[in-house]
Amino acid sequence: MIDVISMILIGLGIFFFASGVIGLLRFPDFYTRLHAAGKSDSLGSVLVVAGFALYNLQPFTLENCLVSIKILFIALFIFIASPTACHAITQTAMALGIEPWRKGDKRR
Repeated sequence: MIDVISMILIGLGIFFFASGVIGLLRFPDFYTRLHAAGKSDSLGSVLVVAGFALYNLQPFTLENCLVSIKILFIALFIFIASPTACHAITQTAMALGIEPWRKGDKRR
């Protein structure tokens, strides 16, 4: 049962990574591409890492439990650091004068 749940979490994470790649290819400007990359990378990596942490619990021993807790701390760090980094990059782009795409503009 844990294998199935782990595979579902990892599969969902890979799905969100793939949707982020599609967003990077399809969206018209820097800000929308960064939004797609930031959201999908945050959620995708947390799901994949959580799936690995759950899979690592077999067999259930103290060592495996401690390793899974460390892996979940990595997921927590990614969940906090990735949106923060995307926000900092967006603020820097705004400060440098990169204009957002507006409806009617040609695609860049």
